[in-house]
Amino acid sequence: MEEPKQSVRIQQSILNGAEKKFLLWMADRLPLWVSSDMMTWLGVFGAMLCGIGFVLTHLSIYWLWLSIVGLFINWYGDSLDGTIARVRNQQRPLYGYYLDHNVDIICEFFVFVGLGLSPLLHLSIALLSYVAYLSLTVYVSINAHLKNEFKLTYGKMGPTEIRLVIVIVCLLFMYIPALVNYSGSLALWGESITYGAFDIIGLCIWLILMAMYLISFAKDAAWFAKRDPLKKHVNE
Repeated sequence: MEEPKQSVRIQQSILNGAEKKFLLWMADRLPLWVSSDMMTWLGVFGAMLCGIGFVLTHLSIYWLWLSIVGLFINWYGDSLDGTIARVRNQQRPLYGYYLDHNVDIICEFFVFVGLGLSPLLHLSIALLSYVAYLSLTVYVSINAHLKNEFKLTYGKMGPTEIRLVIVIVCLLFMYIPALVNYSGSLALWGESITYGAFDIIGLCIWLILMAMYLISFAKDAAWFAKRDPLKKHVNE
């Protein structure tokens, strides 16, 4: 990822140390004709493949393999675009920040909407999770400018760890038939709603993302209130 030059990257995820060494190793060995922009759009292509794979599960659950491949391509492009720029000393803070955040929103749209259009997850739950993700994106962008912090991890979980969790869930659904076949129902506002195992996972993801956002928002709101206290009214 690329961020404004003045922002401090906060990356404390579980896999960060090993991942960083691997990315630096890869960036040093890529040919010079491979640019940061090429990696960025490769990441978008990977997200598109991921979403298409989800939609194609209407035909077979094993199309989740396409989603897994798409997630790997997305990780490869998204992780290496900024790394290449830093290794080659070709950082473009304004352009990189602008492009990276807009592209992230597009990529997550493909993933969440693709999943919502699949038979695995209700579209409403997928869109709720997408809104929660966008809330975190706005939060990170605001802090990048006001607090000079570019936070990439929450609770030791970063983008790479989240992708890995999705891959594990996809593998479980492909090779444990009981997960795909599970179905329950509940009455909500006078209507009977059928849900599956992926819907439960989706709701949990939404709750976790919203909890991350709301806790972080409340914590930083208190911090900003102390830094910018209310001025006492003085009568003239």
